[in-house]
Amino acid sequence: MLATIMSMSFVMGACSKENSVATPSAASTAAASSASSAPKAQTFKFLDYSNPSWPYDANWKVWGYLTEKTGVKLDIQLPPGNLLEDALSMTVASGDMPDLMWTQTKAIADKFGQQGALVNILDYVKDMPNLKAWMEKYPTEAQNVLSSDGKMYVFPNQGLGESNRRTWMYREDVFKKLGLAAPTNWDELYDTLKKLKTAYPESYPLTFRNGLRYLYDFGAGFNVPAEVEKRKASVFFDSASKDWKYAPIQNEYKTMLTYMNKFYKESLIPKDFLTIDTKMWQDIVSTNRAFVTLDYMGRIDFYNSALRKDNPQFTMNYMAPPAGWAGGPRKTAFTAVTEEGFMVSSKSTKIKDVMKYLDFFYSEEGKKLVSWGKEGDTASGTSFTTKYADIADLRKKTGLSTDGAYTWFDFNAHISVSSPELQAAYKEAPKYDGEKNSTLAFTLEEQQILDTKGDSLNANRDENFSKFIMGSRNFSEWDKFVEEQKKLGYEEIVNIYRNADKRAKAAVKK
Repeated sequence: MLATIMSMSFVMGACSKENSVATPSAASTAAASSASSAPKAQTFKFLDYSNPSWPYDANWKVWGYLTEKTGVKLDIQLPPGNLLEDALSMTVASGDMPDLMWTQTKAIADKFGQQGALVNILDYVKDMPNLKAWMEKYPTEAQNVLSSDGKMYVFPNQGLGESNRRTWMYREDVFKKLGLAAPTNWDELYDTLKKLKTAYPESYPLTFRNGLRYLYDFGAGFNVPAEVEKRKASVFFDSASKDWKYAPIQNEYKTMLTYMNKFYKESLIPKDFLTIDTKMWQDIVSTNRAFVTLDYMGRIDFYNSALRKDNPQFTMNYMAPPAGWAGGPRKTAFTAVTEEGFMVSSKSTKIKDVMKYLDFFYSEEGKKLVSWGKEGDTASGTSFTTKYADIADLRKKTGLSTDGAYTWFDFNAHISVSSPELQAAYKEAPKYDGEKNSTLAFTLEEQQILDTKGDSLNANRDENFSKFIMGSRNFSEWDKFVEEQKKLGYEEIVNIYRNADKRAKAAVKK
C-alpha cells in the first residue's frame, strides 16, 4: 500500500507543481475539447448487474447519452440468476472475461486483482486527466479503494453512497392516530410495539427484510455496529478503546439479542423473519401489518408515493434511532457509502480505450451527465424537465444512477426528486451517524483466511443468533457460544483487521 500511496503522492504532487494542469477546471476543459470532436465509435463487453427494484433496460436514455458523448456502446451481459459474485468468479476462472465488469464489493476486486485478472488502474492515471484531478480533490476516497498490494483494481465511487443510507422509519399517521410517540430507547420501543400489536392483532409491528443483516444497524444503538453478512466478519472499531473488537461476543450484543427474542416470542416481529425477502417485506408494510421498519431511507418516498393513491393519510417518515438503553447512544450504523464500481479485465485488448471512456466519468461534464441526464431532454440546469414520482421511478424510466452508469455522482439529483419528508430526513439523519470506518485492504493470505475460517465463524454466528432469537437456544448458554466462537478463531479474524488497519495508518503517516 505504501508504494501506491507514494505513487499517488507523486502524481498529485506533480499536479500541484504544474498548477493549472490538473485542476478540475483544466480537466473539464480537456474533456470538453475531446467531446467537441467526433468520438471514436467502439463497443466494450460489460458484465453488469440488474437491480430487482429497477431492472436493466437496454433502452434506457443513459446508455444513449454516454454513447453520444464518448462513442462507446456497451455490450451488456447480465449474470445468470442475477448472482453477480458467482458470475464474476466463473468468468474470471474461465479466462474469457469481458472488457469491463461491475462489482458490488471492493473485496472481490482486490481478490481478482491480486490474482492478475484485473488491471491496476494507477498504471494508467497519467493518461487520465480527469481521474488524476479527481484523486487530488478526493484523496481519502481514492485511498479507500487501494488494495493491500498498493494497487487500485476498482474505480473509486463518490456521491451516490448517500443513497445507501439506512435508517429507522415509522408510520407517522398510525402513531398519531393511536397517540403514540416515537420511542427514544429499546424499552420504549418494546412498549410501543406492544400497543401497536394490540391495536392491529394481525400485524408484526417491527418488520425488516434480509434476515439477520440489519442487526448491523440495530447494533449501533448498543455500541456494537458490525456487519452481519455472509462474507463479512462482525468486527468493528471501538473508538472508546481505540481497538478492533468482535461484536457477537460482547455483552451489549447479548442484550440486543435478548430484546429480539422477546419481540419474537410476542409476535412483534414476523415468525419467519429469517426468510422475509424484499417483496414479502413490501407486502407487509403496505398492508398495515408493519409500522416500524429499518431500511434504505429512499423507501420513505417508495411507500408514500405508491400508497397515498388509495390512502391519502399514509405517511412513512424518518424516525430517530432508539438507544439500546435509557441515556445510551442514539446512533445509526453509517451506511452512506458504496463499494460498487467498474473493474477492467487484464485480458482486454482495449484497455487504453476503456480507460479513456471511464476517465470521462470523472469530468464535471461526465458527473452532470450521469446525474441529471442530457440538457434539454431530461434536465434543465439542476432540475429535471419531467416530474418523477420518486428516485426508483427516475431510475426505471431513465437508467440514471443505475449499476454501470455512474462513478462520480451529484446527489442533489436524487434530493431534487424527493418529497419534503425525505428531504427533511436527509438533513436530520446525519445527526445520528455512527462511526465512519475506513475501508481496509487485505492481503491474499488474509483474504483466504477470511474466506475459509471466517466463513465457518460466520456460519456458526448466524446459526446461533437465529437460535437465540427464536428461543431454541437459551441465553444461559451464552458463555458456551462465546467459547465456540473462540475455537473457530474470532481472535485471528480480529487480528487480521487490526493489522490491516495498522498498515493503512503507517502508510498514511509516511
